[in-house]
Amino acid sequence: MIEKHINRQMLTVDIEKKGGNLAGDLWGGLAAMLVALPSAIAFGVTIYASLGGSFAAYGALAGILGATALGLVASTAGGTKRLITAPCAPAAAVLSAFAIQQVALGTPDATVLILLAVLALMAGALQVIFGVAGLGGLIKYMPYPVVSGYLSGVGLIIIGSQIPKFLGAPTGTSLWQALSLPAQWQWQGIVVGAVTIAVMVLAPRVTKVVPAAILALLAGIATYFGLSLGDPAMLQLDKNPLVVGALDSGGSFTEGMAARWQGLSGMDPGAIKSLIVPALTLAVLLSIDTLKTCVVLDALTRSRHDSNRELIGQGLGNVTAGLIGGMPGAGTMGATLVNISSGAASRMSGVIEGVLALLTFLLLGRLVAWVPVAALAAILIVIGVRMIDRHSLHFLKFRHTIFDFVVILAVVTVALTVGLIPASGTGIVLAIVLFIREQIRGSIVRSKAYGNQSFSKQTRLREDMQVLEQKGDQSVIFELQGSLFFGTASQLYAILEPEIKTRKYLLLDMRRVQTIDVTAAHMLEQIRDMMAEKDGFLVFAHLPHSLPSGLDMKQYFDQMALAPYKSAARVFDELDAAQEWVENRILKEAALERAEEKPLNLHEVGVFKGRKEATLAALEQRLDQRSVKSGEKIFARGDSGDELFLIRKGTVRIMLPLDSGKARHLSSFGRGDFFGEMAFLDGDARSADALAFTDVELFVISRKTFDAIAEDHKKVALNLMEGLASVLASRLRYTNVELQALES
Repeated sequence: MIEKHINRQMLTVDIEKKGGNLAGDLWGGLAAMLVALPSAIAFGVTIYASLGGSFAAYGALAGILGATALGLVASTAGGTKRLITAPCAPAAAVLSAFAIQQVALGTPDATVLILLAVLALMAGALQVIFGVAGLGGLIKYMPYPVVSGYLSGVGLIIIGSQIPKFLGAPTGTSLWQALSLPAQWQWQGIVVGAVTIAVMVLAPRVTKVVPAAILALLAGIATYFGLSLGDPAMLQLDKNPLVVGALDSGGSFTEGMAARWQGLSGMDPGAIKSLIVPALTLAVLLSIDTLKTCVVLDALTRSRHDSNRELIGQGLGNVTAGLIGGMPGAGTMGATLVNISSGAASRMSGVIEGVLALLTFLLLGRLVAWVPVAALAAILIVIGVRMIDRHSLHFLKFRHTIFDFVVILAVVTVALTVGLIPASGTGIVLAIVLFIREQIRGSIVRSKAYGNQSFSKQTRLREDMQVLEQKGDQSVIFELQGSLFFGTASQLYAILEPEIKTRKYLLLDMRRVQTIDVTAAHMLEQIRDMMAEKDGFLVFAHLPHSLPSGLDMKQYFDQMALAPYKSAARVFDELDAAQEWVENRILKEAALERAEEKPLNLHEVGVFKGRKEATLAALEQRLDQRSVKSGEKIFARGDSGDELFLIRKGTVRIMLPLDSGKARHLSSFGRGDFFGEMAFLDGDARSADALAFTDVELFVISRKTFDAIAEDHKKVALNLMEGLASVLASRLRYTNVELQALES
């Protein structure tokens, strides 16, 4: 939440002014260390204090060593400029829960120490594996409600674990035990903690030169020594539960570490196996925490991090921390933002932060021993409160976001009652359910039309169009959209079922379909079989060759045997071709088209029907007759010409060439129809290509020939022009019908 309080524009300008100088990195590293170290000490204490009060000092040491190792190694290997890596709240939550569990199981303290170190090692190794496997780009896409719930859950866990320390309850006391036994409270610790919280909250309003955590810690220490004036026992370091206690920076620490690692060889392999789930939990949470910080860092500095390299660097840092008995961590938001605002411009600031943490341990170790436990608990309580995503409460105001709030609440509940990994899993499952719910709520059908409302581009005779107007509703056309998967398959079937019972041809336009799974494919297979039982057809058009997932739907249909040879399914590249095929079948069934069509004579052409034989014989002598093979061009766009073409046999397609080298199908003309009338009427160049789709037989009449005919046969010429006008008007009317169908 800290980034919300930073002015992005001012920060970016400040960075550009300071540039990549060593002084900026020095100041940034120092400021980052001052922010990260108190939290690291507090996190370490809260983990190891679970083993008993005597281990609080070891926890403080683990926090310092963790900050050192992460600063030196993760900053060097990670590669993200200005990122500060340090012990963090998710690590404290997971490790403290693990330590408490082990104590409850009766595991010896020495073994727990080894297990905590091995846990850090395994989590770091898993992060390296994540980075090498290229999973960095995937972890960033954790759903927001899951991340929000996870952060809020961790915040509540931190608060719950620190309240007993804030109240001064004996080590190992649970939250509810501490709250129910006021007699065990120590008023000195409560006073120290209250002052620390007050300074932590109010300090940023007074000054931002010194980090609030440092001022709060100093205020807590000062309060402690002020109270000691009235209670000399508070000045005793040995067995004093109110302070961290002496840190061992000498050889005994090294000897103790060596002894613990030697004891690892005698451990039960089953104990190591029990670490797999906690280690995976820790690795995932630390990776998410780091990459979330990196995303914010990119936005603030106009840079771009390498997620996979950063995971490798973080993993190596955590492995190093585990080897030396330090606490693991992640890229932290607060220290990183302080680092940026202090002038840091490179990875060197992170290294400097690690060096300064080590120097603090070596030079000021004795002073750290006097840090009050209540002051550290107070700092963590404030951090925990800030981790709670209070903004998510706004989701309750809107009906469409209530279920997102339910996801957050479920993640928080599971995190508090079961654990963080089950919480993350619960959140992801619920987020998937919400996604499926949104997919199901949207309509899978974009438009619907019947065959007597929407026609192919095949231009037909008036008699044929009358048949299609009467019988075209044997076919229905659905344009589908979105995802065809197990969540929408039943919805699609419910929409198609009424049409399956009453229509002979079911056309599905698939151009806007984004995904398809086996469940949806099986449902389409069932529909195909149902259509076959009634001698009908399931017709697919516009199968995408490349879905967003990379799947070739046409190839997928072949693999699923959805449209095998001689089945009741057909596949067409274009919807128009599918419609044309259906229309031809309807017309054929109405006996208006013959299987073996013969070239028409002149008196059979619509515009010349009813003329005298002598007149037609005279006209036929003046007309050209041409034969064009399938695939050949009759004319091309831009050609000059004033000829009108009458089709005696075959099909002609009018194609519009595009700049991409492809062509758009404008219309088709069949036997008894005509084309080329625009140039015939106005004399301009051809506006499109005319392509023989099949072998074609033509009558050709030029404008010059027509004018000559008009001199001798005025009535024939007038009838021809009226016929042209009538057909063109009819075509326009059918276009209007289609537009109305599209609007409905």
